[in-house]
Amino acid sequence: MPTTVFLTIDTELMWRHHVAGLDLAEVAARSFEPAGVGVGWQLERLAAHGLKACFFVDPMPALVHGLAPIAAVVRAIRAAGQEVQLHLHPNWTQASAADRGRMPTRFDLVDYGAEEQHALIRQARALLIEAGAPAPIAFRGGSYAANDATLAALAAAGFAYDSSHNGSEHPWPSAIGLSPRQIAPVRHQGLIEVPVTLIDTGTALRHFQICALSAREMRAALDHAARNRHAALTIISHGFELANRAGTRPNAVHVRRFEALCRMLAERRDALFTAHFADRPALPLDREDVPLAPSMLRTRLRQAEQLWSNLIEERAG
Repeated sequence: MPTTVFLTIDTELMWRHHVAGLDLAEVAARSFEPAGVGVGWQLERLAAHGLKACFFVDPMPALVHGLAPIAAVVRAIRAAGQEVQLHLHPNWTQASAADRGRMPTRFDLVDYGAEEQHALIRQARALLIEAGAPAPIAFRGGSYAANDATLAALAAAGFAYDSSHNGSEHPWPSAIGLSPRQIAPVRHQGLIEVPVTLIDTGTALRHFQICALSAREMRAALDHAARNRHAALTIISHGFELANRAGTRPNAVHVRRFEALCRMLAERRDALFTAHFADRPALPLDREDVPLAPSMLRTRLRQAEQLWSNLIEERAG
């Protein structure tokens, strides 16, 4: 049976640009379309390679900045034939457009009690639908923040999937009651948990994210999943991730990685097929899939690439 690939792109108005006091148009541009390599460019590259992706969109900034920028990105994603599911950063509930320096006392979803999480999820779901998305069935907490109470609240709200469990961020803020090394989908707290895919570096677990793994590591992880017929493989990117942190120029290292990932997935589509959560693909829930084993060579080469990225590519243009 081929491995289902969830290529996920967390899409949000960025807190750092809000706090910096940029006007709304600039916050939206640097969050959604930074330096010409944002959501629009990613949608075009996905279409060129015939890939499906899930955009986890956070509607909560609408509480501060209005729904228009969220609705615009939802329209673009849906027009390109990709899916929108729910992302949630609750810090926006305590933010202010007039006082950008106001910092929330609680930043992550796991800072809230069970009933508060129920209310936040209901509120975010309603905002996302108001922005033009279909009723969401999949969720990822901002910063992977979720616990078992989160999953119970999602199940009660009719969600079928969560994808917040990230062993490299466990036990905080990714606090779901599963092993950090759990990478196979599993039924938990009333829904299907689809964990973020990890690799083992020998000293730590590292999640499969464009800015976290080299193309060489991604290739090895893809081949490992296909060879061992993993139940699913979950990849992370962000709408802003292919630009530098300021959102003013492309990060060439990250752009090359995204292009390489698209090519590799297209080449391996018979063994690794991309899917939307809305497709409700058949996911075996009894697998004991394990992360890719360490390779000192892969790690050292990535560290050298990361050094170049941080020192050169991340400089503001």
